[in-house]
Amino acid sequence: MERIVMYPSMGISHLMPMMELAKLLHNHQPSSLITILVTPHPNSALITSYLAQISTSKPFVTFHYLPNPSLSSPPSSVNSPSLSFDRARINNPNLKQALEHISRTSTIKVFVIDFFNTAAHEIAVDFRIPTFYYFPVSACALAATLYFPTIDKTTVKSIKDMDTDFEIPSLPPVPSDHMPMSMHDRNSQIYKNMLNLATQMPKAEGIIINTFEFLEGRTIKAISEGLCVPDGRTPPIFSIGPLIGEKEDNESVNDGGARHECLSWLDSQPSRSVLFLCFGSMGVFSAAQLREMAVGLEKSGHRFLWVARTPPPGDKNGGTKASLESIMPEGFLERTKDRGLLWGSWAPQLEVLSHDSVGGFVTHCGWNSVLEAVWHGVPLIAWPLFAEQRLNKVFLVEAAKLALPLNLAKDGFVTADELEVRVRDLMGSKSGRPIRERVMAAREEAKAAIGQGGSSRAALDKLYQLWKCEEGF
Repeated sequence: MERIVMYPSMGISHLMPMMELAKLLHNHQPSSLITILVTPHPNSALITSYLAQISTSKPFVTFHYLPNPSLSSPPSSVNSPSLSFDRARINNPNLKQALEHISRTSTIKVFVIDFFNTAAHEIAVDFRIPTFYYFPVSACALAATLYFPTIDKTTVKSIKDMDTDFEIPSLPPVPSDHMPMSMHDRNSQIYKNMLNLATQMPKAEGIIINTFEFLEGRTIKAISEGLCVPDGRTPPIFSIGPLIGEKEDNESVNDGGARHECLSWLDSQPSRSVLFLCFGSMGVFSAAQLREMAVGLEKSGHRFLWVARTPPPGDKNGGTKASLESIMPEGFLERTKDRGLLWGSWAPQLEVLSHDSVGGFVTHCGWNSVLEAVWHGVPLIAWPLFAEQRLNKVFLVEAAKLALPLNLAKDGFVTADELEVRVRDLMGSKSGRPIRERVMAAREEAKAAIGQGGSSRAALDKLYQLWKCEEGF
């Protein structure tokens, strides 16, 4: 009995994309047996609920739970990228036991690992299991990662201390401050972890990415031709996206299956009239920035659905007791009540983006959010916050031309006037028309990519052929 074993990184933002990949593999080959190794995230009720729902609705997947690695770190850094790498390394003995256990009843045909779990690669080599990386972010971010050792060898300063543009194969010039944040400080642990990832990844049997040729074809081609690893091997690249979560899963996990209130509000709005603002699970702004955003939205005159969170503890007027209403400019909610909805908790992003009333999306440029917007033909305003999001912004604005940029101050602050202008541009003016037209074309190409004869379907066929052919390894 042959089995695919998948190893996502801890956290819902990595578990869910891996689960979507598992669904895709099963749909393509229903006889596939899939085991997902799970390391529970501390205090994450969302993950517990998600796994319970998947266990009920997707019987083709089994879960094998690894212990939560003992790692001393302050609570504020529990989600830091460096800790994600470290958790995987510390959990290698438990991973080894898990693979031994699974091997007693099944032949592990393939091992698919999240890039944060690169430490698992050495265990797979010991077991002689073909290993593939799943890179659930953009091909542009993959290009930058694979090219990172070249940057490290040809520079002496930390990227954070440079004022230059990096020439990464296939990408527009990338300003130094738009490089992934994990690469900024060459003296940091995360820098070392990223350098190790970039060195180890080319040794895999293949890299699976959640994108499609129309969107990032130039970059996929550059990677496949070895331009990003000029002095070494590049494994086969399989672009099998866009992988988009199912609406019913998204809704039932977070909202008890009931229709969300903000969707009912959208029902009463005209077609393509609402700007949606949402910044991911970790997108938090200062009280000053929230007030500035409110002023900009009000002055724009456009309808909006704004998902916001209270500022973090320590921020002026912030802290856990602050309510969004108390932070907003005086009278803002009353003046905008007929055309705006401020929502202070989770909202079903995929359902919102698919709603006919939504005509624009202010996003942090997280890759899942980008693909969901493209899938539903929603044009973007790019407001990157952290990780590789500024790099995604460069691609979306300069290359794909699916987004309008916001001019950010050096500290990331966006003025009310800047937001007002960009909202007007995207939602109604002639200057935003090419963006709106381009994203609708990308929507059609996304659907074609995963259809019969599409580029992503062909990549998936090649991936399965490789897995079936022993000499392929």
